[in-house]
This record gives sequence, structure tokens and C-alpha cells, in this order.
Amino acid sequence: MDLFGTQHDASHNFLPMDGIVRYFGPVVSPEKADWYYRRLLETIAWKNDEAVIFGKHYITKRKVAWYADKAFSYTYSNTTKEALPWTPELLELKVLTEQLTGRTFNSCLLNLYHDGSEGMAWHSDDEKALGKHTCIASLSFGAERKFAFRHKRTKETLGLTLEHGSLLIMEGETQTNWLHRLPTTTKVHTPRVNLTFRTMIKK
Repeated sequence: MDLFGTQHDASHNFLPMDGIVRYFGPVVSPEKADWYYRRLLETIAWKNDEAVIFGKHYITKRKVAWYADKAFSYTYSNTTKEALPWTPELLELKVLTEQLTGRTFNSCLLNLYHDGSEGMAWHSDDEKALGKHTCIASLSFGAERKFAFRHKRTKETLGLTLEHGSLLIMEGETQTNWLHRLPTTTKVHTPRVNLTFRTMIKK
């Protein structure tokens, strides 16, 4: 496997227990990563994310988009999204991710963080529609951002920096036992695009 920039051991489990997180580092060249970054900003049907918390409706500055093999509905934070058909670039990245991970995915939730003031609070991707012990593959383009994990029982916390064009996967019991988040920061002033490939349980 040809990786770019700093070498990372994709077989190494980043978590000390109760789950599996593997970081591949950059999986495309810097030039290709720049190209995908521009295309994703330009061609994805970005919309501000929404959440209903304790009956109150919130609209985030962060933008999202939901694509899939078919018109899957995805409900989280008490709101539901209907999937759009794949774009050519998303299909290319899905195939690449499947080749690198040996997994098959049928959907992708994309996030657009305009700068470091936008992040994601502690959460687990443990919706029933994803099934138990799901695998989520995360591709990052644009600004480098810290990504953090916190064990639900011990509260142990650890983090790593997600590089431009990099791939990270979370699998096994990770969503059951760990929370993760994207912390906000005043040091980042440019956008980050994040693709999270998932496998929805077909009904």
C-alpha cells in the first residue's frame, strides 16, 4: 500500500481496550487530496445540520450531506435525512476506502466544518440503523483537526490529528464503549470536509 507523508501502521489499534480504531494516515497524494477537497466543496449538496434536543430545534453552522446506494433514511438527533445518489467523486472515494479497509459500505454522511469554531460534541454513532459493532470509515480533507476519544466507563481520553487526505476507521465495540468528538479550536481558519462511510442495515 502506498501511503503519503508520515508513515502510519494501519494494523495498529489506537485504542487501549474495548474497541478498535485504526489510522491509515494520508491515503491519496497531496495533489489528489487538494482536488477532492475542491470538488467536494463545489459539488456536494451541503445543508446546515439540524437537531431537536429537549423539544427545541437547533440549526448548526456546520453543514452536512447524506448519500447512499439507495434512498436510505437516517435519523439522529431526532431529525431524519433522505439519502441522495452518489456523485462520481464519492463513488471513487467509496471504492478506495473499501479497497483499503476490506469492508463494504452503502452510505456516507459528510460534514463541512468552515473553521475551527465549528466542531462536534462527545457522542457515539450507535443508532440502531447501523447495527451492532458497526464499522465507520472516516476520510478527511482540508484543515488538519484533532479527533478525540473518551471511554464511557473509565473516562480515559486520548486524541490524534487527522491529516489532509487521511483515513481512520472505527470498528468492533468502539461505539458501545467510547465517545468521540471534534474539539473546537481558535488555531484553524480554513474548512475541513469529513466523509464517514457507513453500512445501513437494509430492511
